[in-house]
Amino acid sequence: MKALLVDLFSTLVPAGDAERDAVHEQMSETLGVDLDAFRREFAATAYERFVGAYGDLPSTLRVIARRTGVDPSDKQVLDATALRRDLSRRLLNAAPAGTLAALEDLRSAGWRLGLVSNITSETQLQWAHSPLPPYFETTAFSAEVGAAKPEAKIYLAACNALDVPPSDCIYIGDGNDNELPAAAALGMHAIRTTEHSDSDPTWTGPTVRSFTELPSLIGVPA
Repeated sequence: MKALLVDLFSTLVPAGDAERDAVHEQMSETLGVDLDAFRREFAATAYERFVGAYGDLPSTLRVIARRTGVDPSDKQVLDATALRRDLSRRLLNAAPAGTLAALEDLRSAGWRLGLVSNITSETQLQWAHSPLPPYFETTAFSAEVGAAKPEAKIYLAACNALDVPPSDCIYIGDGNDNELPAAAALGMHAIRTTEHSDSDPTWTGPTVRSFTELPSLIGVPA
C-alpha cells in the first residue's frame, strides 16, 4: 500500500468544539437569532452545508437565519461570515508540529497522500492558506465533490485522482460520520486516531493515539 487517505478535523487539526461553540454564540447574536434555534438549524443543515447545497457562506447563513424566522440585514450576514471564516482560519493553522513532520516523513517515503474531508465552502477557501496543502497530491472536499462521508463517492473521488483502487489505500480518521466502517467497506485498511477526539469508541480496528504514531505503524522508518 502506497496511498494514504486522511481526514482533516480531529485527525490533522483539532475540531475546536469549545471554540466553535463560542463563535456560534457570537454569530447567533450578530444575526439576531436565538442561540438555541441557531444551533438547532446549524446542526439540521449539516449535510446540505457539507455538499454546498446553499452556495457560499453568506447565502448559507441567510438560509439558517430564515429557518428560525429571522431575516438578517446584509451587514449582519457579513459580520457573521467574518466570524466563521476567522474560526476556520485558526483551526486550519492549528496542526501540531509533529503532525506536519509525520506528513513529511510519509511523503519522503513515497506515500501518495490524499485528503478526504466533510468540509463547508468557507473552510475550503481557507485550506490554501494553511500549512497543509504542500503535503497532499489531491483533495476530495465534500463541498466540491457533492457528497459527504460516509458516502462512497467522496472516497472514490480521492482514489480516482490518485489512480489507485481502494484496496491499495490506507484511510485514517477520528471516526466521525461513520467514516471508518465506510472506508473499510470499500476495501481500505482503516485506522482510527484518538489524538484530538475519541469520536468512535466502538471501533475495534487499529488505533493510534497520535498522528505521529502512524508512520511507524505502516512501516515508515524513523
